[in-house]
Amino acid sequence: MTAPRAKTEPRAWQRMLSGRRLDLLNPSPLDIELSDIAHGLARVARWNGQTHGDHAFSVAQHSLVVEAIFRRQNRCDAGECLVALLHDAPEYVIGDMISPFKAVVGGGYKTVEKRLEAAVHLRFGLPPATPAALKAKIKKADQVAAFFEATELAGFSHAEATKFFGAPRGITRDMLDIAPMPATQAQARFCERFAALEEERGLPAAAV
Repeated sequence: MTAPRAKTEPRAWQRMLSGRRLDLLNPSPLDIELSDIAHGLARVARWNGQTHGDHAFSVAQHSLVVEAIFRRQNRCDAGECLVALLHDAPEYVIGDMISPFKAVVGGGYKTVEKRLEAAVHLRFGLPPATPAALKAKIKKADQVAAFFEATELAGFSHAEATKFFGAPRGITRDMLDIAPMPATQAQARFCERFAALEEERGLPAAAV
């Protein structure tokens, strides 16, 4: 009689283009590479791709917009700006799930997201968990970005966007670069901004 086959655990890692194998359930900072983050985020569409333009509005471009708004709204150092730039970094492997669906999925998604965020932060010398006060400031910048993305790109009326994201104060459309750009351009700009912040933090170029 043939012995039953051993039950194998489901694969929980993803092979990245850098060659790293990133364990999604127990991610290691050693398997985090900026090149993978930038490449992935530049190819993940905000709003499930339901935006106007010849190109998707990527999470990489959204991250640049949020960091720019965050700088305008706050007196902040380079480390805090880097946290803002990386606020959606886990989405390079788990994708951008719209808020209504996150509410349906519940805690499992948030658990994976938090573990990935901690690994990303540790990789780049940041606190594993974002302090509550800083998180609130980044969230405020995120809401402002969402308002302009919603009204300019995703077909929301101003009244609808105000209801969901609040009315932006002190930030106007002309201050923001939200014309959807090609993935390769968004990827390059994300890397450039990351490198500039690392230089401000006094870290060597090899750390990028």
